[in-house]
Amino acid sequence: MSSQLHTKANSGTEQPTIGFFERWLTAWVFLCIAAGIVLGQVLPEPVRFIGSLEIARVNIPVGILIWLMIVPMLLKIDFGALGQVKEHWKGIAVTLLINWAVKPFSMALLAYIFIRVVFAPYLPHDQIDSYVAGLILLAAAPCTAMVFVWSQLTKGDPYFTLSQVAVNDVIMVFAFAPIVGLLLGLSSISVPWDTLLISVGLYIVIPVLIAQAWRGALLKQGQNTFDKTLAFLHPVSLTALLTTLVLLFAFQGEAILKQPLVIAMLAVPILIQVFFNSSLAYLLNKKLGVAHSVACPSALIGASNFFELAVATAISLFGFNSGAALATVVGVLIEVPVMLAVVKIVNSSKEWYESGIQNTKC
Repeated sequence: MSSQLHTKANSGTEQPTIGFFERWLTAWVFLCIAAGIVLGQVLPEPVRFIGSLEIARVNIPVGILIWLMIVPMLLKIDFGALGQVKEHWKGIAVTLLINWAVKPFSMALLAYIFIRVVFAPYLPHDQIDSYVAGLILLAAAPCTAMVFVWSQLTKGDPYFTLSQVAVNDVIMVFAFAPIVGLLLGLSSISVPWDTLLISVGLYIVIPVLIAQAWRGALLKQGQNTFDKTLAFLHPVSLTALLTTLVLLFAFQGEAILKQPLVIAMLAVPILIQVFFNSSLAYLLNKKLGVAHSVACPSALIGASNFFELAVATAISLFGFNSGAALATVVGVLIEVPVMLAVVKIVNSSKEWYESGIQNTKC
């Protein structure tokens, strides 16, 4: 999601900060759960009407809200940073391995173990496939904007972070749909390819093109204009996210009231994959002799998720009231506390990490 961090590489003198709303994101999500459940119980007809506003299985109100979330975030991405890839090729190689060859597949495995086996007796049988699909969607897209916050909190190399995010965004345009389709197929879940491809176009390709055209126009007017625009859009992006969550839980309220522990059960595989993937990336970077300032954002990018895209795609593919939509929202719920825990771990282990390796810009 959108953050208050400027992505300029020369911002290293700024103190690491995380915005007030981001720091308390978990609390806002809990409030959205409560508000959504109440709204769904008190005003069921208007909620159902909003859910019916669809074109090609894409909900129009949610589509608008998702754009309000995603475009400000993509506005921060400088694809000119792709030219810096060669400067940090080891760290980028590790992160790409985790993001595209490990995380989606490890999540599919964890979803099978916990959702289809361990917790299956306690979950609604008709939603199990949907829960698995939501977890796969959550893991199939690496985080973009919040990564700049996590990187700054670890004093990460801003050039690496920017170039890694740019690389991931380019790959996501081409790899997100095939990976999701493959893993859903392997999980015996029907893949509505037309809707999946529409989602990729609506929530990745078009927003990227709009954001980059807008970014270029703003920067022509000066860095100050660009920064002011980002500051203005920040609360818009956050408000859109929270409004989407209220609508989502308005549809999910009945299921949550019947089985409140579903959220806790869905959180288990997400937590495991975050710590597994961040640890693996961190250790691989140490093994390759990569600088700590690169290893930290590499581990954080490898572990975090582009939950805005996951939520949007889950709603498009399976609907507001699906287990898939709920599973992706659990990722939003635990994103901030679990990533702050990873930040603390990599910061506190710096002395151990740097023992026995030479500092390098890779």
